[in-house]
Amino acid sequence: MTVNMDNYTPQPGTPIEELETPCFILDMDSFEHNLGVVAETYTSTVKMRAHTKNLKSPFLANYQIKTGGTSGGICTAKVSEAEVMIEGGITDILIPNQIVTPDKLNRLCSLARRADIKVCIAEPQNLQDISRIASENDVTIGILVEVDTSMDRGGIRQVEDGVGLAKLTQALPNVEFRGVMSHQHVDGWPTLEERVNIGRKYVQMCLDVKDAIEAAGISVDIVSSGETFSYKIAAEMDGVTEVEGGTYAFMDTMLGFMDEFRYAGKLLGTVVSKPNANVVIGDVGLRSLCTINGEYGPSVEGVPGIKIPHLHHHQMTH
Repeated sequence: MTVNMDNYTPQPGTPIEELETPCFILDMDSFEHNLGVVAETYTSTVKMRAHTKNLKSPFLANYQIKTGGTSGGICTAKVSEAEVMIEGGITDILIPNQIVTPDKLNRLCSLARRADIKVCIAEPQNLQDISRIASENDVTIGILVEVDTSMDRGGIRQVEDGVGLAKLTQALPNVEFRGVMSHQHVDGWPTLEERVNIGRKYVQMCLDVKDAIEAAGISVDIVSSGETFSYKIAAEMDGVTEVEGGTYAFMDTMLGFMDEFRYAGKLLGTVVSKPNANVVIGDVGLRSLCTINGEYGPSVEGVPGIKIPHLHHHQMTH
């Protein structure tokens, strides 16, 4: 039988050993455990706004929301993901990224007719474009200022730039200033103390922008900061209203130092060759897996001592 892997849907009850590979498997026990950790942590006014760039599924995003501890909304990385999530019934969405092209801004405006849509900005021209296109579409778009605390990518670098953007929203039609946002990262395999110090340092940079905007007389409703590595740290900082964790749901070897979470997202593969007694070749390659900066590659579950030194286009080497 020929199987179209682009449209592969195994029948319920299919034994694991009969699944076509490579095959993504979600360990629901581990997934529910991870969501439960967050639900038990976020019992105060600070809530998780889960980032769905990993989930890619409205069903799982709704499952995440219903488990508890969340804001009732989500983050998506781009407009197309927001479109899918709204079709799946989610109506509170933040895109923690800059949307700049006219076609995508028009699509964003279409979504604003159906949901509470918020997007991040870092430059005046982008804000002016959003205002103009939102006016043409007769909708209002929520605006957050992104603060670049450590990622060296999108976001303002100076506190006064954040204040200037917040002031500009007050002078433009069809945009509503909602708050500030930042995303951080941590390198290596930090201790808990190192994570706390790094998380507090970077999240405070976002809070500094929030304080300056409020000092200018503009209300800040949302401070969306933190991520999986700082999910507890950010939640304990005065002023933070929500945390943008995403990785925790499926988990990742990059954050393997966080043993309160379990690996839920797994890939089933097949050994296709055994060149010698110490090496096997698998069918899970770069089309299914990746490494980050050449590090934090996949691990093999249930078989201690195995390393994966190479990922190729279609294969991996154990």
